[in-house]
Amino acid sequence: MLHIRIPATSANMGPGFDSIGVALQLYNHIWVEEIPSGVQIEVRKKQAIEIPTDENNLIYQTMQYFYKEQHLPLPGIHIIQSDDIPMVRGLGSSAACIVGGLLAANALAGSPCTVDDLAVMATKLEGHPDNAAPAFFGSMVVGALDAEKNMNHVRLELPDDLLFAIMVPDFPVSTEKSRSVLPEHYSRADVVFNVSRAALLVASITSGKYENLQMAMEDCIHQPYRETLIAHMGDIFAQAHASGAAACYLSGAGSTLMAMVTKDKAESFQKEMSAYLETLPNHWQLTLLQPDLEGAKVMTELQEEAKSC
Repeated sequence: MLHIRIPATSANMGPGFDSIGVALQLYNHIWVEEIPSGVQIEVRKKQAIEIPTDENNLIYQTMQYFYKEQHLPLPGIHIIQSDDIPMVRGLGSSAACIVGGLLAANALAGSPCTVDDLAVMATKLEGHPDNAAPAFFGSMVVGALDAEKNMNHVRLELPDDLLFAIMVPDFPVSTEKSRSVLPEHYSRADVVFNVSRAALLVASITSGKYENLQMAMEDCIHQPYRETLIAHMGDIFAQAHASGAAACYLSGAGSTLMAMVTKDKAESFQKEMSAYLETLPNHWQLTLLQPDLEGAKVMTELQEEAKSC
């Protein structure tokens, strides 16, 4: 039985709307094998949103897409799914299903595609590269699409003393709703503002210039509009900075908020922010995570090992 581990991802990093994301050490796991016919899907961990166990399952639909693209007959598929990434919280749960489905299908089909090929497929399915690319390649990834949605990307090496604090509330924000509040057009001043911050973000991360990160994470393309959907977002960011965060941003489409924290400040940050979040409604949960540097992994396991997950 194939075992695929896929990391959570935090996309839309500050000014990097639809282009910059990072992989985190929080994982979904799937186990996949061929069966004589049909589809069998087991879900090992319940989520706030019910996961389909039929042909509407996103992992299975992605596998169907792969076999169709490769002009191969679709075999019977048995999937075991165990998700630790919260759904509809801006942490790449949908991308994890797509990445896992592509890796599983490719492995079952004898690996006709490279990881780069699969990343392009995932980006076409997602519509943007900032979740799928870091899920495949790990670390922080900058990606761009051409008119045909082919992707170029660069994987950045992250400093080893940087942590990501995810602050997850008990309410979801769908990507559709989050995109609906964005304007159709932006001024030249807004575009220049974001281009300069995105460039500063990449340069500051790669050089370890943490003192630049608060400015580098400024954005006027998506976060000011989406703040209306996230209760207390501005207050939480202000408290996070006061508690020692180097930078804050809205993760993906939300509702998760993210703070970047150096390891030397992690203990005091966690203590102060946890106490503050407890005073707010919506049951915010704070977790400090290291970046995932490996990306999604495929391995072979015995059926018995899958049963023990």
